[in-house]
Amino acid sequence: MREVVIAGIGMTRFGKFLDRGLKSLGQEAVSAALEDAGAQGTQLQAAYVGNAVAGLITGQETIRGQVVLRAMGIGGLPVFNIDNACAGSSSALHLAWLSVASGQYDCVLALGVEKMTHPDKQRTFTAIASGLDVEAAEQEAKAHGVAEGAGKTRSVFMDYYANSILRYMERHGATPLHIAKVSAKNHVHASLNPYAQYRNPMTPEEVLADVPVVQPFTRSMCSPVADGAAAAVVCSAEFARRLGARTVRIAATTLRSAEAEGRDEDNVIQRSADAAYEMAGIGPEDVRVVEVHDAAASAEMQAYEQLRLCGEGEAHRW
Repeated sequence: MREVVIAGIGMTRFGKFLDRGLKSLGQEAVSAALEDAGAQGTQLQAAYVGNAVAGLITGQETIRGQVVLRAMGIGGLPVFNIDNACAGSSSALHLAWLSVASGQYDCVLALGVEKMTHPDKQRTFTAIASGLDVEAAEQEAKAHGVAEGAGKTRSVFMDYYANSILRYMERHGATPLHIAKVSAKNHVHASLNPYAQYRNPMTPEEVLADVPVVQPFTRSMCSPVADGAAAAVVCSAEFARRLGARTVRIAATTLRSAEAEGRDEDNVIQRSADAAYEMAGIGPEDVRVVEVHDAAASAEMQAYEQLRLCGEGEAHRW
């Protein structure tokens, strides 16, 4: 496998942009990534485009990546459209890395673009709920303790996260204050980030006092619906040197799914992380900065343990 680097990145601000579509959002991110890399669209040999719900929100199906790229004058190259729920764009990056590492291509694009807002909020909640097994949705909801109102006034997944953290709290003595501290930390980070959807710093006390969503979450503990896009130009190290770009080496990228039988949500991250540590030749003790998926603030806390940054039952204290 060849060494693979990220030569350029670009991102839109995230927010509720009812007047913007996939083309507008995608073009902003891709243009910024190409400029950052010092590359031209004609130098791209393939594109990997992650998107989850545009079909249900906008009606655009099957050729989302082609539509976005052709609108900005990029065509003629292989375009791979990837839908893998919340992992769609990281899956796009994974496949972009693989195509370069294998030697198939020298310079490719990874793009994630999501259009989630709609004047009818129910349409958005319905689209999000399509990320469940629709044939088994009723049984799944019952197993995860989904409460009344889920999928109507809030994303059904907030109930899934709530049920998971309530079990954790019962086992290990965590409290809503621990979740609020995670949320407050991230709101402070967001206040410093010009791309963040909300830039208002909050204290843990303010988080706890926010509007209740589903026990034990308040509104500030739950990620909002958003539109936005991010892109990366992924190259071989040799190609990036020819561009003269500043680069970041991809030391590892791994992907795992839950087992076919049984509920192992808690160890999917752990199995993927263990594979990534092995691939990169490092351990959790070597990691200095971590960014994790936090659809609910509690998910970040639980990820600390799943990434082996701390021991079982220690996340809330850590």
